[in-house]
Amino acid sequence: MVSGDTRTQTSVPPVEASPAPLEQPASGTLGRNLEGYRWIRRPQEAFTESALQERLLGGIRSWRDYPPSLRLWFWLIPIITAGIGGVLRFVRLDTPHRLVFDENYYVKDGYSLLVSGYERSWPDEANVSFNAGNPAVLLDTPQYVVHPPVGKWMIAAGMWLFGPDNPLGWRFGAALTGTLSLLLITLIAQKLFHSLTLGAVAGLLLAVDGHHLVMSRTSLLDIFLMFWLLAAFGSLLMDRDDGRRRLAARLGRQSAAATDGRPSVLQLVSGPWLGIRWWRVAAGVCLGLAVGTKWSALFFLAGFGLLTVFWDLSARRIAGVRGWISGGIIKDGIPAFLSIIPVAALVYVSTWTGWFQSKDAYFRHWADTNPSAQWGWIPGPLRSLAHYHLEAYKFHQGLNSDHPYEASAWSWLVMGRPTSFFYESPKQGSPGCDVASCSSAILSVGNPLIWWSATVSLVILLFWWAGRRDWRAGAILAGVGAGYLPWFLYPERTMFTFYAVSFEPFLILALTYCLGLVLGRRQDPLWRRRSGLYLVALFVAGAVLLSAFFYPVWTGEIIPYQDWHFRMWMPSWI
Repeated sequence: MVSGDTRTQTSVPPVEASPAPLEQPASGTLGRNLEGYRWIRRPQEAFTESALQERLLGGIRSWRDYPPSLRLWFWLIPIITAGIGGVLRFVRLDTPHRLVFDENYYVKDGYSLLVSGYERSWPDEANVSFNAGNPAVLLDTPQYVVHPPVGKWMIAAGMWLFGPDNPLGWRFGAALTGTLSLLLITLIAQKLFHSLTLGAVAGLLLAVDGHHLVMSRTSLLDIFLMFWLLAAFGSLLMDRDDGRRRLAARLGRQSAAATDGRPSVLQLVSGPWLGIRWWRVAAGVCLGLAVGTKWSALFFLAGFGLLTVFWDLSARRIAGVRGWISGGIIKDGIPAFLSIIPVAALVYVSTWTGWFQSKDAYFRHWADTNPSAQWGWIPGPLRSLAHYHLEAYKFHQGLNSDHPYEASAWSWLVMGRPTSFFYESPKQGSPGCDVASCSSAILSVGNPLIWWSATVSLVILLFWWAGRRDWRAGAILAGVGAGYLPWFLYPERTMFTFYAVSFEPFLILALTYCLGLVLGRRQDPLWRRRSGLYLVALFVAGAVLLSAFFYPVWTGEIIPYQDWHFRMWMPSWI
């Protein structure tokens, strides 16, 4: 007999749509007659394609498996949540009317890329000129920068559309990317939890969170990093299902061709090859673009690579492959490496095209003046790029200068020291200020209810993953771990709370997972389901109201000083 137990697949059950209920055996047939148990099948039945798909994927495998009345909502809900978030991100996007915080670097670098294809230097008073709408003060000398160009190209795209002489052009790329990430997380949550309700919850919570909102309204690199990482995770989720469909189809064909209705012993030693997995290639492209935004994506590259192989090992085990470890490593692990790592590397190098095509970019001709007997066989441009990366790595390793808003990684999850991007104190009589003293601030503090609840949710997920072996809990924890834990390796490095936006979507998914537990199962009694729905609705409503309370200090609105101070819940927020 082959067990089809899928408990590891359904710890947080679908809400609107779920697999068909388990068939109950006829009265008096329990114990000796196993015909009534769907989790045990005869060998001849266990390897049919339909039986394998049921074990590997469950009853809901795509949006087409939802009831017809819900299919439209599968697409409408992500669009609606992205629309809500888009309004919050684009309204008054041009406020403040000057570069804030590290926009001083990245917006100007984006303009330089737009003009020259590589970063050039700026005169001392460049910010004044840029804020006045006159960015054309670039110098002819190259600028040494320590971050790859992808995020800056995405900033440049906004300036190409709306011009480099206004804040809308500076910030459009960030706002659009943040809005699209809401669409992505809603679709991902629907895929993970098979629930339209939980998809809407995830999208709405990320839409109204202040940390994500601030990062979407200012042109720093981290929002672009977060987007490509989330897109890579979504691609791997699609690949997980695609790989399991292929495994079910190929084992099913082998069993159909066999006289006894099941694959041969030899065929089950390692299972079949699954061919080129295009969603995995797409994940490699996204990860290459993520690394091309910030090098911290390398930890996600490693974590996601291991995650997708573990998923495949589990699939072969559930399908009944006897040598599922060795077979998975050889037939899934090696192809996964070839589909992701070389693709990501090729994409990453291609993001430096502007640097390669330039004549005087920083270190562009370093190899020409530094011949090497040992490495001379490497083309000069690649050797120059390698030297550039070595110098940038040394810079990051030695970055330990003091900053008033630096924050240890220990404090990120509780928002212990959020970063102040902008602060002004308009006086009475100035536009928007009708009292003695006013404040206009942009503080990258998250919604406390969302962040503190998500932190508690991580502990719950850890127990659920260890105790219930739910792959979804493990996947979410892997995303948080890849983005968070590596920072503890560099305790002396200068770091900031807003770095956490790279893994914030996974915190939202962790919180949504726990809200799914509160919501309950479809087969639960009506009173239980209704109570769970009320509690989840109350939590979401509380988060939305709290976001409305903090919205002025996320968007630079002019408010009375006392109102601003009332929103500084911790002394470390000031």
